[in-house]
Amino acid sequence: MSTTTRWTRRHLDLITEDPATTAPPILGPVEAALPGLDLWDMWPIQEEDGATALFEGRELWMGLTAPAAGHPEDRHDVARIRLLALEEGKWIDLGNVFPDGESPGSREWSGTAIRRADGTVSVFYTATGHRDEKRPTFVQRVVEARLPLDGRPGRPGSAEHREIVRSGGEFYLPSDEREGGPGRIRAFRDPAWFRGHLLIAASVPWGDRHMGAVALAGPESEGLPLRPPLLVADGINREIERPHIVVHGGLHYLFFCTHRQSFEPEGAAPTGLYGFVSATMEGPYEPLNGSGLVIGNPAAQPDQAYAWMVLDDLRVVSFLDYRGPVERAHFGGTVAPMSRLRLEGPRTRLEPVT
Repeated sequence: MSTTTRWTRRHLDLITEDPATTAPPILGPVEAALPGLDLWDMWPIQEEDGATALFEGRELWMGLTAPAAGHPEDRHDVARIRLLALEEGKWIDLGNVFPDGESPGSREWSGTAIRRADGTVSVFYTATGHRDEKRPTFVQRVVEARLPLDGRPGRPGSAEHREIVRSGGEFYLPSDEREGGPGRIRAFRDPAWFRGHLLIAASVPWGDRHMGAVALAGPESEGLPLRPPLLVADGINREIERPHIVVHGGLHYLFFCTHRQSFEPEGAAPTGLYGFVSATMEGPYEPLNGSGLVIGNPAAQPDQAYAWMVLDDLRVVSFLDYRGPVERAHFGGTVAPMSRLRLEGPRTRLEPVT
């Protein structure tokens, strides 16, 4: 049984401006990976051991996309999962992962993808809203779609979409709101597969409000039952996103990201990648660097990047968010420059990719 770790204000009070945990400002133009489309929240197809899978020598990635028009925050209402190849540092567009109308939601939010032993790919993602709804709602369902690779690497065919874990129950609040928006809704999304289990961004009660949590479901052999949360943001944060685990040096590193606006009070800590470490998947976990902060956006550009994911080789991918006011002219909507982490037990250091 998992042990729930509490992330508290005592930990946040330890955050300092440290080069080891502060991203350098992203300056100058950044070439769009997909011209004409906003691209964010990316993940590679991985092997079951966590390594990035190779298909004829190249990596295949998925990410959320929407037409690069209108206010950037509206992109969440029309998001689709896109497939890309990364080959010699260049991104190649391979089109939408799912045909129009195949997902049970009105749009598709983040997840992960795993190549199975039989060569198929399990895409775990968030089906948000309901197909053909007149206006977007915020029901979030964790869905698996098993894709064949149909003889052409990078061109998966259609598949059945199956809800595999349901929000609510003993440990978590239901994610069934009809009204809301980014940062204002309960969560049950961003499934990340880890050794037959799923980590899910969830919400738990806190007084008359809610706080962020990392839900654990599994194992698959038992139908993915929901278990107690691995971590709760004990009254300090209402929205934890994209949780995932990387094993390094025999330790389990639990990472997630959150916005500065999601802290209680707002701005109590920077927008960034946060992490905890444990000897086992079930915990208990201790915060990395004492506070949990692994990569914080710099004060000069506090919203420059988001949706960090740490890969098996300790590369870190994120997307270019806002380098200025929250408006189209300052929105990146593409892959941010990659970085790399050094992990030494409970300490981390941000390093450039060489």
